[in-house]
Amino acid sequence: MKPWGGRFKKGTDRKVEEFTQSIHFDRRLFRYDIEGSIAHARMLGKQGIISADEERSIRKGLKAIRKEMEAGSFIFDVKDEDIHMAIEKALIRRIGKTGEKLHTGRSRNDQVVLDVRLYLRDEIKNLLMLLKELKRGLLEAAKREKTTIMPGYTHLQKAQPVLLSHYLLSFWEMFDRDEQRFRDCQKRVNVLPLGAAALAGTSLPLDRNYVARLLKFSTVSRNSMDTVADRDFVAEFIFAASVVMMHMSRFCEDLVIWSSSEFHYIEISDAFTTGSSIMPQKKNPDVAELIRGKTGRVYGHLMAMLTILKGLPMTYNRDLQEDKEPLFDTVDTVASSVEILAGMLSQITFQRERMEQEAGRDFSTATDIAEYLVQKGIPFREAHGIVGRIVEYCLDNKKELSGMTLAEFRKFHTQFDGKVLERLQTASSVNLRRTIGGTSLIMVEERIGDIEKIS
Repeated sequence: MKPWGGRFKKGTDRKVEEFTQSIHFDRRLFRYDIEGSIAHARMLGKQGIISADEERSIRKGLKAIRKEMEAGSFIFDVKDEDIHMAIEKALIRRIGKTGEKLHTGRSRNDQVVLDVRLYLRDEIKNLLMLLKELKRGLLEAAKREKTTIMPGYTHLQKAQPVLLSHYLLSFWEMFDRDEQRFRDCQKRVNVLPLGAAALAGTSLPLDRNYVARLLKFSTVSRNSMDTVADRDFVAEFIFAASVVMMHMSRFCEDLVIWSSSEFHYIEISDAFTTGSSIMPQKKNPDVAELIRGKTGRVYGHLMAMLTILKGLPMTYNRDLQEDKEPLFDTVDTVASSVEILAGMLSQITFQRERMEQEAGRDFSTATDIAEYLVQKGIPFREAHGIVGRIVEYCLDNKKELSGMTLAEFRKFHTQFDGKVLERLQTASSVNLRRTIGGTSLIMVEERIGDIEKIS
């Protein structure tokens, strides 16, 4: 008989058991379920709800079950429904009727939220460490490529020269925001739900604050109905993970483009590329492409989670069982993606000469000439028009701005003097951009210094 089967006359249909069970995926929560059960048993003993001998027997039994599960020798059965029932039934088989007292004062409704919160708390810690490594890799790459000049793009068209280090630090900033989001999410994860029971709390004298201290929760939930209904923290985590994946996807998009022969800005190590089954010359940036592709998968999990929650009446509904597979796959996907991207980044070779050569093409210093005229007192819109006509002249005469002579510049405005020729150099263009957050070497070095102080 099922632990809940007292009022039922018929047994559960086998197909229903298979349809409703979650043991095949929620078994990964076993350590957290046992950890929470041990804390619950200790509290029951402290409060005199069970005897000291019963508490010791329960704790000993749970630890033995954990050893079996860790060793892989525990046999799971679909009839157990979920990890909670599997552990409880194993405990009763091991220690007898005393095991039946463990579930006193709790429901699977608050128990499952506890397990997920404990699990997610650990996974966020792991992700924060992985993000720290990725950020460190970006910082080290920025320091190595501190003076490398590359084209900056808007609309995937060459725009203005920038430092490669400035580009790399732009992703450091993105992943730093991701880290902040996870730290903030962690605060809302770290709330003890146990003690809410099914939805209304319990008449038994539970000490929830004691359990919170045992399990290192920073606070205790304040409304039992909200406690068992709440999966905001799961949706929030998947959202934060989606943003990380989006940032990685954007970086990988650039890596895919830059590794092509048309750009040839980078060479990705053979260790992070694959070949073609038919074309022997191919070297494909599959790792970067897969991270880009997996981003859509995580987005799908976010939409699934929001959709599961959108129409639920208060409080607990079985729909909430569907939170775990999207959550587990999100955790696995984002963690593996961050880790492998950090590894790939450490083995990318930047083609410095090629990047700097391309940075000076396609009139990328045109804005510098306009700003030069502004400093001569010419209104920006007028300066913009003058330089636009200069670019038109260059296109008609098949030359770059760097091929212009002073005499040619002066045909367009008498304010041009010899200093305009300095503005045509990409290094000059980059290093003139000294506003806070700009791409000049002095600003990049200042930001690197700031980051090193807080790292």
